[in-house]
Parts: sequence; structure tokens; C-alpha cells
Amino acid sequence: MLVNKDAAKSRLSMRNPWHLLATGFGSGLSPWLPGTMGSLASIPFWYFLRLLPLELYSLMLLLGISIGVYLCHRTAKDMGVHDHGSIVWDEFIGMWITLLVIPDNSWHWVLSGFVVFRILDMWKPWPICWFDRNVHGGMGIMVDDIVAGILSAAILWLAEICL
Repeated sequence: MLVNKDAAKSRLSMRNPWHLLATGFGSGLSPWLPGTMGSLASIPFWYFLRLLPLELYSLMLLLGISIGVYLCHRTAKDMGVHDHGSIVWDEFIGMWITLLVIPDNSWHWVLSGFVVFRILDMWKPWPICWFDRNVHGGMGIMVDDIVAGILSAAILWLAEICL
């Protein structure tokens, strides 16, 4: 594996569709907080997903997870670094899971989902940290954000019930 993260970034090609998706259409290439930028970049796509019936949204989410396992694995392998910060497709999926439960498209629910997801994704409390340490490859890149998305969705759902 490469040690130099800049050298790893140089192995990316935005003409490669796997790299383009894995970097969240380039949002993960941000020099500042690439995971946060990827999470932000996922929101416009979520607005389109939100227009779908729940069954189709769920199907698209499962498709995104399935493709994500491969494209994250492939991109990490091409870069020579496991879970390089520029790989943010997992943040897209985590945000889409988080925002699945919000009651409406209002900015305060979207912002709340963003903040809760980012805190859990960066802090990685148990069980997120367990998955992050023990699952490898493309699934390892994806699973901690899937779990963070599920926990974030649960927190938002509870907040909605209590408010």
C-alpha cells in the first residue's frame, strides 16, 4: 500500500466512472474535510431520491450500497490506500439512509440529519467503530457509514416523535 496520500490521489482519474462515483463526483477531492464535502454533495441527489415512492427509494439505496461496495474497493485498490479520504460514496449512502426518515424537506430537518450523521461518522462510537476496525475491503469502507446512517436515522426518528 502507498504511504503518501497525495501520490494516491494522483492515481485517480475522473474519466473512470468508478473513481468519479467513489469520489462523490469529485466532492471527495476537497482539500478540507472531504467526508463533510461528500455528505453535502449527497443532498441534491437525495432531493431527487425523495421524489420516488418509498419502495423505489429503498431499491435505489440497496443498489447504491451494492455498487458502492465494488466501486469503493476498486478505487481503493487503484489508489493503493484503503479508505482514502477522497472516497466518499459511503458518505452519500450514509446521508441517504439518514435522510430517509425525516418528515419533510425542510432545511432544519436536512441540517439536523447532516449534523447528526457527520458527528457519528467522525466520532465513530460503538458499534460504528467495531465495523470500521473489523470489516475490510469495499464492504469495510461502506459499512461504518451505513451503520452511522442507521443510527442517525434512529436519532432523527426519535426526535420527530418527541417534538
